[in-house]
Amino acid sequence: MNINPIIKKLLEKRGITEPADMAEFLSDKPQKTYDPFLLPDMEAGVDLILSEIKKKSKICIYGDYDADGITSSALMMGVLSYITDEENLDYYIPSRFEEGYGLNIEAIDHIDSSGCNLIITVDCGSVSFKEVEYAKKLGMKIVVTDHHNISDVMADCILINPKRPDSLYPFKDLSGCGVAFKVAQAIQKKAGLPKYILTEALDLAAIGTIGDIMPLLDENRTITKFGIKVLNLGKRAGLKQLIDGTSLKMGKITSGNISFVIVPHLNASGRIEDASQAVELLFGKCSSNRMGEIVRDVLEKNIKRRRLQAELFEQCCCEIDRDYPDDFVIIEAEAIYEGIAGIVAGKIKETFYRPAVIVTPTSEDEIKGTGRSIEGINLYQILKPNEDLFKKFGGHSGACGFSMKKSNLPELRNRIAQQMNELKAKDSEIFKKKFDIDLEAEVGELNMELAEQLEMMAPFGNKNPKPLIRCCKVTAGDVRYMGDEMQHVRFFAVGENGQRLQCVMFNKAQDYDFEEMKFTPVNILGTLECQEWQGKKRSFLSVKYSLTRNNGNDIILSRKECWYNGIRIKV
Repeated sequence: MNINPIIKKLLEKRGITEPADMAEFLSDKPQKTYDPFLLPDMEAGVDLILSEIKKKSKICIYGDYDADGITSSALMMGVLSYITDEENLDYYIPSRFEEGYGLNIEAIDHIDSSGCNLIITVDCGSVSFKEVEYAKKLGMKIVVTDHHNISDVMADCILINPKRPDSLYPFKDLSGCGVAFKVAQAIQKKAGLPKYILTEALDLAAIGTIGDIMPLLDENRTITKFGIKVLNLGKRAGLKQLIDGTSLKMGKITSGNISFVIVPHLNASGRIEDASQAVELLFGKCSSNRMGEIVRDVLEKNIKRRRLQAELFEQCCCEIDRDYPDDFVIIEAEAIYEGIAGIVAGKIKETFYRPAVIVTPTSEDEIKGTGRSIEGINLYQILKPNEDLFKKFGGHSGACGFSMKKSNLPELRNRIAQQMNELKAKDSEIFKKKFDIDLEAEVGELNMELAEQLEMMAPFGNKNPKPLIRCCKVTAGDVRYMGDEMQHVRFFAVGENGQRLQCVMFNKAQDYDFEEMKFTPVNILGTLECQEWQGKKRSFLSVKYSLTRNNGNDIILSRKECWYNGIRIKV
C-alpha cells in the first residue's frame, strides 16, 4: 500500500509506525477485532442469559442515562428480541435527578415487583457490590456488563468488563456499548444466530463509542468505521427520523456529526427529563407515529438544553474573577438543571483552561459536584485522596462526580488549592494551553487533493483528532460575517506570496478583530475540511484560533483579551 508521505508522518506521530498497522488504520474494511470469549466471565454470562431465555424468564436491561448507556440498552434489547418474546424483555434507565448513576435499591425493588428473573446491566454495575447482593437476596440473577475503572470492591456476580484486574482482553478501551456489542457477538456465536444481527447493531455501537469519547483506535476504529457505514444506510427507523429532524443528511454522516449533533440530542432527554424515551426510539419497536412524537420531544428538549446551558455558562463566568482565576475553579450554582452542569464545566474548562467543578444543592445541607479537567491534571487522582469528604465519588482522569455535605466544601477548596500548588511546583507550565500542531503549511499547499488525503484518516475523534494545521503570517481578505447573530465569519487567508485560502470561523467571529487582521499578519490554526455544495466539492480551513507569537510561544489573539499562562493580556 502506497501511503502519502504527509499521511505517513501523521500516523507516525500517533504512534502507528509499522506498515501493516498503517494499512489496517487506513483500510475501508479494518479487521482488528478480538474473540469476545477473551473477556472475563463472558462464557458464564452468555450461558446464563441463554438458559434464562430457554426458561422464558423475564429479563430487564439496566442502563444509564447518557448516550453510551442509551445505545447499550437499545442494542441489548434488539439482540435479545431475536431469541425471546418481547413481553419477556424490559429495560430500566434510572433518573439522573432522583436516582443518579448506576444500580440502586429502589430500582431493584421495582424490577423485582415486575417479575424479572434476570438483570443485565449495561454501562454500569462493576462496583455495585451492595446492590448486587440485595438483588441476589431477592432471588434475582444478575450479569454485569461494564467498562468503567474498578477501584473499589467488585460486585460479586458474573462481571464482564475489560478493565477487570484479571482481564486478559487485548483492548481495554471499549465503551459500555462496545462491551454490549461483544456480549452480542458471543450470544450470536453460542446460539448460532445469523451475523446480520450483529451488523444491524453496529450503528449503535459506533454512537456509544463516539458519545463516550473513547479512543478511536484499535478495535474501536473497526467498530466505528463499520458502524458509521451502517448508520448512513438509514435502516434504523427511529434514528433516521431523528436525523431527518436535524440539519444532517443521511448518507453523509461523519463521526463529527455523531459527536456534535446525534449524541447531544440523545443526551438531551436524560439531561432535561427521562432518557427512557431515547431507548424506545432506538429500539424501534414502536409505531411510526410514536417515533415521531419522541423525535419532536427530543428536538424540543435539546433546544431547551442549549438555552439553559448558555444561561448557566454566562452565570458561571460572572462569578469567576477573570483577572485572577483560581487554579482549580469550583463554582456554586443554585437552581439549575444538574443534567447540564457537566457540559458547562467542560466549557469553563476550555474557556479558562483550568479544571472546573460546578456544585449544585441537592438538599439544605448537601451538594452534588460535576467536574471536567484539562490535559495533564488527572481529576480522579486529585479528588481520590479527599474521599473522606465525600458521600459518593467516582470518575476518571477527565471527568468526575461526587456528593458531599455543603459544610465540607471549604475544606475541599483548601486541600485542592494545596494540591494545585504542588503540581505547579513540579511543572510550571501545567496551566499553559497546549497546541499539538500536526502540520505547518503555506496557504497554497492547502487544497482539495490534500483534504481528500486527510479524510483517509477518518473517523476522527479521541486519540485520532483531525490534523491541526498552522498557517503563518497571513492577513484576512474579503471578510464576511454570517449567522443570525453574526457569530460566524468567512474570509480569505492571504499568504505572503499572495496566494489565497478560503477560511471559516464558527461561533467566534466577535472574539477577533478581523479589520485589524486585514493589515496585521497573524498565524491561524485550524483543520482542512471538504464541503459539497450544489454537486461541487471545495476545500476550506475551519479556523479554531488566531494566534500571535510572544517569546517563541503561541498566544491566543482575541479582540477583547488573550490568555497566556493564566494571565490576561490586553491586545
